[in-house]
Amino acid sequence: MTTDDILNEDAEDVSEYNTVDEDETDKLVKELSGAEKGFKNVQRFLIYLAILLVVLWVLFFKVIGITHMPSEDMSPRIDAGDLIVFYRLDRSPKFQDVVVFEKDIDGSGTKTLMIGRVMAVPGDTVDISAGNHIVVNGNSIVEPMIYSETPRREDRVAYPLTMGEEQYFILVDNRADGMDSRYFGPVSKDEILGMVITLVRRTKL
Repeated sequence: MTTDDILNEDAEDVSEYNTVDEDETDKLVKELSGAEKGFKNVQRFLIYLAILLVVLWVLFFKVIGITHMPSEDMSPRIDAGDLIVFYRLDRSPKFQDVVVFEKDIDGSGTKTLMIGRVMAVPGDTVDISAGNHIVVNGNSIVEPMIYSETPRREDRVAYPLTMGEEQYFILVDNRADGMDSRYFGPVSKDEILGMVITLVRRTKL
């Protein structure tokens, strides 16, 4: 074997070694590139998840509230257990709006979650006639969807009663048995959590 043959064989061996080394390098680069893409996908997913959680937190704790009807006070329009969705950002309800509010009923410092219908707004004067009808600013209110009379509960509230600034007179639809402003007086604006916008009926299985 000549010297040239030996040199050629060595060159072929080196060329084959370099080819193998280049293949492994390309494979390693591809693996690193894939891992980098995977990391970026995970990072992007976590960012989207964080944004979604923030949006949901703002939506359900600052804009929209969800609760359930705690009693039969708004029967038959709202039954006990119905899911109530209310809008938190509007706390200046109008006449006949249904609102969610919290009230310290017995002066113990513990507030009770309640739902009722606004019958008088700031500046209005409320009275209840001898025939047990609600009277606002001297006008008897016709309520075709209220199926019971509205007793005065004179031992609780003195009539006529004029609403102060940011005060609302709120009644429940179940006037015969329900707890409302006839018992604890006006509801202040800062006690109102929001206005009811929709409800989901409880289903009986």
